[in-house]
Amino acid sequence: MKIVVIGGTGLIGSKTVERLRQKGHDVIAASPNSGVNTITGEGLAEALEAAEIVLDLANSPSFEDKAVLEFFETSGRNLLAAEKIAGVKHHVALSVVGTERLQESGYFRGKLAQEKRIKASGIPYTIVHSTQFMEFLGGIAQSGTVGQTVRLSRP
Repeated sequence: MKIVVIGGTGLIGSKTVERLRQKGHDVIAASPNSGVNTITGEGLAEALEAAEIVLDLANSPSFEDKAVLEFFETSGRNLLAAEKIAGVKHHVALSVVGTERLQESGYFRGKLAQEKRIKASGIPYTIVHSTQFMEFLGGIAQSGTVGQTVRLSRP
């Protein structure tokens, strides 16, 4: 089975690609680094040719409110349109637990826009709502520090 992993060279994508290959699947690790860009559309048609499943693990390169929303809207629009043309049978997207409840965050507004676009696409889909990954703990802890001062949220 041919599976295209969008964001296939990233933190989560590279591990997913490796596991899918170990299971014997024909996997394309698609990312701008491999010539597949969901924002510009470059390489999408070629990567999706004969693909049965697309696994969207791409993440916005910016977490600024406007940029993240534009990323998920543009990437989703281009990817889903290319999937329809290619005849992809199933779209799987990684999202975050609580996306619909955390709409004060620009990131979560972007993820919700992505989810709505997927649901309206007409392509069979699965949206996986996951919690944070342990690999991000260092960055989360670092975001609460200024110099040698660590700021903690109140319970």
